[in-house]
Amino acid sequence: MSVLELQDLHVTYRTEGGPVPAVRGVSLTVEAGETVGLAGESGCGKSTIASAVLRLLPRGTKVSGKVLLDGEDVYAMNPGRLRAVRWTSAAIVFQGALQSLNPVRRVGQQIEEAILLHSTQSTAAARVRVGELLERVGLPAARAERYPHELSGGQRQRVLIALALACGPQLLIADEPTTALDVMVQAQVLALLEELQREHGLSLLFITHDLSVLTHTCQRLAVMYAGRIVEEGGSKQVFADPQHPYSRALAAAFPTIGDPLSRMNPQGLAGDPPDPLALAPGCPFAPRCAVAVAECSTLDVALRHAGPGRSAACVHVDGPNV
Repeated sequence: MSVLELQDLHVTYRTEGGPVPAVRGVSLTVEAGETVGLAGESGCGKSTIASAVLRLLPRGTKVSGKVLLDGEDVYAMNPGRLRAVRWTSAAIVFQGALQSLNPVRRVGQQIEEAILLHSTQSTAAARVRVGELLERVGLPAARAERYPHELSGGQRQRVLIALALACGPQLLIADEPTTALDVMVQAQVLALLEELQREHGLSLLFITHDLSVLTHTCQRLAVMYAGRIVEEGGSKQVFADPQHPYSRALAAAFPTIGDPLSRMNPQGLAGDPPDPLALAPGCPFAPRCAVAVAECSTLDVALRHAGPGRSAACVHVDGPNV
């Protein structure tokens, strides 16, 4: 049984400008011990999926389809069951550590609170556990007495990881966990997540716009555009031989280290993602696509088989629908 399974998930926000379809029919699984990456530009629906998994969406948001954690539908859970599942079955590392942590409470107190809420441990035992968690993520136990503003960005991100691991979840969702960190600290945080994933046998859903990061950390990769998955497959396959033009543009945006031609002639992707309030008929990527044909303006292609373990939503892919 999959640790996480999304079945035809639709998420629509209610706004003053009208309903905004942020996620449009996403189906995705994360198996036990598997690391799955979710890539795409800002606004494609990645973080909405992260929030949808544990019902953290704003009030009034319309959700259809199913989100299954260990086979149990999250949206059929009563409040008590949902509270029990959060942090114990699945936990999230958000991208903004300073915004995610309570600024007027010491970081150790915040981790301790999660442990006490979801276990029968004594306060003394919980404090010992806090120290162990901080040391496991590379921080001295004494950092438990610090407030968030007294820590660096990388240290705050480590605190968030410790908080997410506090109750021993099976699934860890990392939503842009290295945003705004410098390259060296980013590498340290990524190495830590990989080590913890192997050590605890975690299932990891890793969300970022950086395709190269996902290639090195994930076994499988799903690329999102305009609220849908447009390509899925082995991460190294998708990066090295993308089948969808959007995936190809993302992969080409990274320069080749040591290649002066690559540095002097960077590849990019012109234009912006479509406004979800005004999605045109046909493939939403067509206006930015270098290989679009006439039928792309009218036909919105579903995911098609694009080889063993691979699928892509493009008219240039010849396989049958998934």
